[in-house]
Amino acid sequence: MFRSRSKEGQAASTPRVSAAEPQQPRDPQAPKGRPTPKRSEAQSQRRSFAKAPSNRKEAAKRQREERRAAMARQRQALAGGDERYLPARDKGPVRRYARDYVDARWSVAEFFLPIAVIILVLSMMPSLQLKNISLLLWLGVIVMIVLDSIGLGFRLKRDLRQRFPDEHKRGAVAYALMRTLQLRRMRLPKPQVARGEKP
Repeated sequence: MFRSRSKEGQAASTPRVSAAEPQQPRDPQAPKGRPTPKRSEAQSQRRSFAKAPSNRKEAAKRQREERRAAMARQRQALAGGDERYLPARDKGPVRRYARDYVDARWSVAEFFLPIAVIILVLSMMPSLQLKNISLLLWLGVIVMIVLDSIGLGFRLKRDLRQRFPDEHKRGAVAYALMRTLQLRRMRLPKPQVARGEKP
């Protein structure tokens, strides 16, 4: 009597779940929803999570190492243009477009430093005529830079409004104008477009 009840209870409890909801193994080709990390990144994460620092000195050492690794990634991103590791001021499609817009054209401001050196040398000469030439050259360069920067600012602002109507654009024009003051080969992030190429 007791045996038959226990057998019936066992029979009723076990097979129904598997019949109603058959478990299927996950398809290996199905997407995970995130990119697979590189082996070096996965190993460094495993090492960092594996063991908590035992004292303050070890914690400070680990923080320094993490900071160094982050700075190395950032330097690599500035050289190669990898958006993931760029500093906050350089991130986003608006800043990318502003950089490409500046890098695709010639601007007077990028020659400011070489011209300033020439003007300084001329102003140190004993000849009064050369000093007057250096002063006129200085005024001419300043006026050309101002006019070129105003024109670039208006055109860039108009293009940003058309291309990115819903994006946050504050500071993008000033960011582009600051980039024009640097020689092309010294700009960071490195230029990703050639001269004359449309961004």
